[in-house]
Amino acid sequence: MLTVDPHPLLDLIAFTSSFPAPLGDLPAPEWLQALLKPGATAPLQSDDAVRGAVRDLLRHGGYKPTGRGKPASEYLVRASGDGTLGTINAAVDACNAVSLHSGLPISVVDLDKAQAPFRVSTAIQGDRYVFNASGQTIDLEGLLCLFDAQGPCANAVKDAQRTKTDATTRRTLTLLWGTKELKGHTERAFTWYRELLERLGATVEPVR
Repeated sequence: MLTVDPHPLLDLIAFTSSFPAPLGDLPAPEWLQALLKPGATAPLQSDDAVRGAVRDLLRHGGYKPTGRGKPASEYLVRASGDGTLGTINAAVDACNAVSLHSGLPISVVDLDKAQAPFRVSTAIQGDRYVFNASGQTIDLEGLLCLFDAQGPCANAVKDAQRTKTDATTRRTLTLLWGTKELKGHTERAFTWYRELLERLGATVEPVR
């Protein structure tokens, strides 16, 4: 289902999730929303070493992970701190909770919007996509991305608008953009992530 180009730093974990109902009918419970708030207790913790290692991962292909192009996990820290990290849906909230506390960027793609085959590769010059409803685009050159049959659709900075989850989503493909510089960290993040999703009633299947 997923091919991954060789990479000296990437420690990727991918999995699919099937939810018992459309996400619009699965509001995030209070315990999940609480994980998005400052000071929440979690089994993982991010720090400067994690942030540095993630940025090194993104820099490897020539991408500059700074300013508006920094890893999505860094935005979550700021949003949680200023109280603007609100609930979106159960799948995205679980993603944001794990990303916030682990420091790892995470992509969540609606499997009914994306088209196989899937691969992870470094984007080349000219690769870009719209990442929000207002039509803003991101230049992807040098950045590790998930590609589907139509082109790039997700990465550690901003996922494509065309494959984002919505109220009708029932199946997702999730990628944890881990790095080999943080030995075992990606696996620990996945273990906790799986526990959260199964608590929500989702069925989780690792992608090999």
